[in-house]
Amino acid sequence: MMRRLALILALALPAPALAVQPDEILSDPALEARAREISQKLRCPVCQGENIDESNAPISRDLRLYVRERLTDGDSNDQVLDAVAERFGEFVLFEPRAAGVNWLLWLAGPLMALIAGLIAWRFLAARNQAALPERRLDEAEKARLDEIMRGD
Repeated sequence: MMRRLALILALALPAPALAVQPDEILSDPALEARAREISQKLRCPVCQGENIDESNAPISRDLRLYVRERLTDGDSNDQVLDAVAERFGEFVLFEPRAAGVNWLLWLAGPLMALIAGLIAWRFLAARNQAALPERRLDEAEKARLDEIMRGD
């Protein structure tokens, strides 16, 4: 019974669909783990919404092999990402670097959220002001209020 339950759970849980072929996998587990980590950060130039580990496009296979080749040559993760970005452009990076013109992209989100918050605050403040107009009591209302306060 427990084996069936374990099998059902294993089949029911979504597993990542990886396009990595067995002949691409490096024999060194540490290098292969680094290659997988780098592959998660690289966008397929053809599919655009998938990383190169998930894509079956031939260019993704070439990129996976290129990443593994650079790693076996002794490059660091950053050096591999730099080489791929230099060759294909910043577009292939899922996380653009915060440098140069990309600062605009990195700062645009928080800046827009701040501006939206200020606009919302001003809108709500103005709405509350308009909802509660200041009104003075006339003489009859003042007299009635005085009677109520004295307890008459």
